[in-house]
Amino acid sequence: MNPEEFRRFGHQVVDWIADYRAGVASRPVHPPVEPGAVLAQLPAAAPDDPESFELVLRDVERVLLPGLSHWQHPSFFGYFPSNGELASVLGDYLSTGLGVLGLAWQSAPALSELEERVVDWMRQMVGLSGAWSGVIQDTASTSTLLALICARERVSGFASARGGLQGGGAPLVVYVSAHSHSSVEKAALLAGFGREHVRKIGVDERFAMLTDELAHAIEDDLARGRTPCAIVATTGTTTTTAMDGIEHCAELARKHAAWLHVDGAMAGSAMILPECRALWRGIEGADSIVINPHKWLGAAFDCSLYYVRDPQHLVRVMSTNPSYLQTALDGRVKNYRDWGIPLGRRFRALKLWCLIREQGVRGLQARLRRDLANAQWLAEAVRAAPNWRVLAPVVLQTVCVRHEPPQRSADELDRHTLEWVERLHASGRAWVTPAQLDGRWMVRVSIGALATEREHVERLWRDMRDAAE
Repeated sequence: MNPEEFRRFGHQVVDWIADYRAGVASRPVHPPVEPGAVLAQLPAAAPDDPESFELVLRDVERVLLPGLSHWQHPSFFGYFPSNGELASVLGDYLSTGLGVLGLAWQSAPALSELEERVVDWMRQMVGLSGAWSGVIQDTASTSTLLALICARERVSGFASARGGLQGGGAPLVVYVSAHSHSSVEKAALLAGFGREHVRKIGVDERFAMLTDELAHAIEDDLARGRTPCAIVATTGTTTTTAMDGIEHCAELARKHAAWLHVDGAMAGSAMILPECRALWRGIEGADSIVINPHKWLGAAFDCSLYYVRDPQHLVRVMSTNPSYLQTALDGRVKNYRDWGIPLGRRFRALKLWCLIREQGVRGLQARLRRDLANAQWLAEAVRAAPNWRVLAPVVLQTVCVRHEPPQRSADELDRHTLEWVERLHASGRAWVTPAQLDGRWMVRVSIGALATEREHVERLWRDMRDAAE
């Protein structure tokens, strides 16, 4: 494709995306598609000869679009907000079109320096002190893996440079909430801790980690000859957006020289609102934090911010310095290849930069406050309705509900919940997420898509009642 063809088809792609966003509300939120339906329409082998890009665009419309769930739909209330503000989409488009790689500062100086600046903007926006340094990763899963590797190396005295975790030292233990994200346990396994050294701590009536139980678990492990290595606290758990007590976790981490990592993947964006910052009181006592602007904030996926208090430790753990990447400027610049796992780095900072500049901090704050107000409206409506329950505190934008007709057993209520959710999804009018809480099925309503206004939440509530009652 030459530049003139790119210009012509590029305009078509932008127009197509603009039309898609403008009309997405008229589509079913989730397609009535069977497994394999898309695959059956795709040729089993690649074409031998070139095809017109017009055919490619035609098949996007004909084959792929009917097989997509529409995360940008105003009636998408599933999983978590995964917003792609169009300004951020253009930033991602610029990043891909420029095609630069951040192997080292010298390979793309503006890539490194824009990342340094925009990550510091976000630090200030969420109220963190100047003691923190940040870097952009792909997802929270990677950021949490980095945190646990850094914890392992600090507590073990850099065992990876010797015999690794097979060196014969005391077993290292990671402590997590029973409601922590599955990526935390996965990271612990990938970092070599072993499942039997991941201690899951119970939760209180607000579904936050019981810090007294955490303290007892640490003392028990010390008595058994194990070494507390890392505590992972969550700001906004996936199921209910519960808030672990970071302040108390930080006290225990200091007492036992353990690493404290805070998973604020979704809820961390709420900290751009000063009135929400009490939810992570004690955050300055953590060693690392992850925040995903590609969720509620609006950055196009993927864009995960990993903040550390000791960047030199991160660099020592992650650095590689082959001769072909060394330059005379290395002592004066940040080489972000040493701040994570991959060598090659995309220009992710562009999409975050475009988002913040086009929206402004006040614009981002206004949208998040809108979503918080809509969640409170829905919670009050559910509480006021007969046979409906709100099952967890509504601290942010997620509302956990269950319809409980009288004289039903627990198993019957489970079946009823899954059945009415399936009817709601089949209607194409809304998408929510069923999940288990205390071993029983309920429904998570995650409010926060860019286009979701009060009218869409009100319609969801009508549709939920129609499906359940």
